Amino acid sequence: MEVLIAHSPDPDSRLPYLLRLPLGDGLLFRTSGTWPRTKALYCYPVPVDQWPAVPDIVERLPARSCVRRGTAIDLVLARGRENRSQLVFTTARGKDAVFWQSARTRKQARPNVRVPTARAAGVTGLEVVVDTREQYPYRFANQQVSTVRRALPCGDYGLILDSRLVASVERKSLADLVTSLTTGRLRFAIADLAALPRAAVVVEDRYSQVYKVDHVRPAVVADGLAELQVRWPGVPIVFCETRQLTEEWVYRYLAAAAIWAEAAADAPPAPAPSTAEVRAWARSVGLSVPDRGRLRPEVRIAYEAAHGGQEGRPGPAGEGQGRPG
Repeated sequence: MEVLIAHSPDPDSRLPYLLRLPLGDGLLFRTSGTWPRTKALYCYPVPVDQWPAVPDIVERLPARSCVRRGTAIDLVLARGRENRSQLVFTTARGKDAVFWQSARTRKQARPNVRVPTARAAGVTGLEVVVDTREQYPYRFANQQVSTVRRALPCGDYGLILDSRLVASVERKSLADLVTSLTTGRLRFAIADLAALPRAAVVVEDRYSQVYKVDHVRPAVVADGLAELQVRWPGVPIVFCETRQLTEEWVYRYLAAAAIWAEAAADAPPAPAPSTAEVRAWARSVGLSVPDRGRLRPEVRIAYEAAHGGQEGRPGPAGEGQGRPG
């Protein structure tokens, strides 16, 4: 079973390719590209007899599956990447239309909002540290932000003040979120983030897409995310629909963290944590402690180590700074 893409015999056509799907005697469409990589491709259905007798083949794509389901054709190719797409039958401006889309182009659909250009909370000259392992980092081109590449102990985008990492954001695609959740890597990543004064995980997709993932039961993913949020409530997991909106959220989160860190630096020292607070923390990390009475010295020591070596409420220069930023 093959999907065939050929050059259109009409050199003046605005849709220079023919797409032939292996359904029945074949379905034929004129289209503008060979794969919906950056945007959905408009397809115009034509009779299958318009397929040239000697086609100028551009690509032969072995297909694992090509199935019509209601108003869509689900196409799965036999290759590792760019293998899943849909042809969706719909209407546009009152006329029938077909659009060829992939999961990536569906995520990049416009959210019908205009991202503001105003500075976040009036912050100027914000410097965002981008982890060296981030392959396609945000540029923050529409904001007054400078970026610097540097290895971060946790997260992908961070805020460093006085040589200390005071805020960090871990960015995830939905596929990466699901993989890291099911393999257990996400649990360790959030545990590291929880040691910082401020941290978050942000996902470039809608939460509704959690219930449409392949190869993993959606309930497993949803339950895993809920469990992580209950265990580490100080590290929110935020869904931001598109890459553009995710970039904007990261910028405004780190700007707000900068304002908070400056205010906290001028605040008087916070009181030492109560025994109840230390006991609750110890239980959250799996340490055995009694319901009442004094705590063992090693529990206090572990609490201090986890909160930057200071037995007080965490601040921007003290909380979770077991590693240099």
